Amino acid sequence: MSQEKALVIFSGGQDSTTCLLQAIATYGKENVQTISFAYGQRHAIELEKAKWIAQDLGVPQTILDLSLIQQITDNALMNNTATIQSDTKGMPNTFVDGRNALFILYAAIYAKSQAIKHIIVGVCETDFSGYPDCRDVFIKSMNVTLNLAMDYAFQLHTPLMYLTKAQTWALADSLGYLDYIREHTHTCYLGVVGGCGECPSCQLRNQGLMTYLATKE
Repeated sequence: MSQEKALVIFSGGQDSTTCLLQAIATYGKENVQTISFAYGQRHAIELEKAKWIAQDLGVPQTILDLSLIQQITDNALMNNTATIQSDTKGMPNTFVDGRNALFILYAAIYAKSQAIKHIIVGVCETDFSGYPDCRDVFIKSMNVTLNLAMDYAFQLHTPLMYLTKAQTWALADSLGYLDYIREHTHTCYLGVVGGCGECPSCQLRNQGLMTYLATKE
């Protein structure tokens, strides 16, 4: 097991929780921390889930307030009255401009202060909503930028980048946490406990789970 330290960008959702569990298995619980962000998301229940999971798994959590982003952009993920829909190019209006760039930047600043080089992000460009900041090319670019900006050897890890949602469920199962992920994580953009089943995030989660469970029968 590695003795290096890792920081997981942690929302309390399926993907980041799976990444956290894998990080604990890889680096050891004593070498893992989490960082979460409050940015005015309408599904703020995810932060409650994140706090509970971090405490349950025994890993430190830092929560940063990035709600100032509401002053400069508007989208359905931060507007409780907006209807979630996609534009003519298929881009959901839940996309938050600059969100992942901000998350990774602040995570890196914190990581350096803690002598952490490994930053783990649960983004994926296989089964995703078309967000440009979930692509591998963006992550690699951000990694280079951070290393240059802070003269520090950050390593951004994206263990889910090329996994389907079914494969992400399979990973959770291989770690022994399939039911844990099902019961304790939150994915729904509308903030419905247990999921609304209608929003893009719920659909991806549920379809992936059904596909994975079908392979086990």
